[in-house]
Amino acid sequence: MRTYIVKRSLLFIPTLLIVTMVIFGILRVVPGDPAMMILGGEDAEDDYSEQQLADLRAKLGTDKPIHVQYFVWIGKMLRGDFGISFFYEGDMVLDDIKERVPVTLELGLMSLFLASIVAIPLGVISAMKQDTIGDYVTRVITIMGIALPNFWVAIMTIFFLVLFFNWAPPLAYVPPWEDPWVNFQQLIFPAIALGTSNMAFIARITRSAMLEVLHEDYIRTARAKGLGEKVVISRHALRNALLPVITLTGYEFGRLISGTVIIEVIFLVPGMGRLLITSIFHRDFPMIQGTIVLIALVVLVLNLLLDLTYAWVNPRIRYS
Repeated sequence: MRTYIVKRSLLFIPTLLIVTMVIFGILRVVPGDPAMMILGGEDAEDDYSEQQLADLRAKLGTDKPIHVQYFVWIGKMLRGDFGISFFYEGDMVLDDIKERVPVTLELGLMSLFLASIVAIPLGVISAMKQDTIGDYVTRVITIMGIALPNFWVAIMTIFFLVLFFNWAPPLAYVPPWEDPWVNFQQLIFPAIALGTSNMAFIARITRSAMLEVLHEDYIRTARAKGLGEKVVISRHALRNALLPVITLTGYEFGRLISGTVIIEVIFLVPGMGRLLITSIFHRDFPMIQGTIVLIALVVLVLNLLLDLTYAWVNPRIRYS
């Protein structure tokens, strides 16, 4: 197990390197000059001279060749320096990201938890009641959940909450350690909107896995021994069916982190997604690069934890 962990950890290096190269290259290819955005303002109508533009480019470091900019950025990042924001002048990129990471993680984990506690029982019941009315209803719900985009669900959620309950997204975010109840009220609806499609995917995978497991010989043997149906389902069937569910859940958590971008903007949640959108709009290269590298690192660590969870769920799995 220790050898496996070391090998998987070493894969972080080439994967992160590829991520840094891709994001750095894309930002330099797309139209838009950060120096012109800063000097010209949001409408690019402010007057500035060519000398001012050249001086600002030299200050930002965007006047150097792309490969030089890349190696300078990588060298600083290896020392823990993600640079200084172009838009939030004087702010360290890492400091701004640290403030917003807990918000995004809380939203993502809450969404994943809500999706899982609904999806897994739904998938199990659907598999046990195969081809009944309950199964058909569950399948319709999951298909609708997959078909409906998160942003549409978020917009409709706000619309109905405002229309029937006079509720609107709060302007000021309250951390959970200051007021847990207010924090819960602020994030529960974004979490539901974010987790709708995840719930549908997890429920369908749970149903498929359970249907496959329920026809295995060891399930028939367990029933022949006189074990109760609850014991057969929970201790034998569900535990083995959870392997693909765990795989999908980890994948969905990675999607959740990226899905928070639009959800945070719609619900005014001050997380990494909202910071990323603002940074893209203002061509804030250091902030965009630092945010995406951190997201990639989180996904890599999550994948490693999922692989290790396999061994705990299914003792037959061993790593040499």
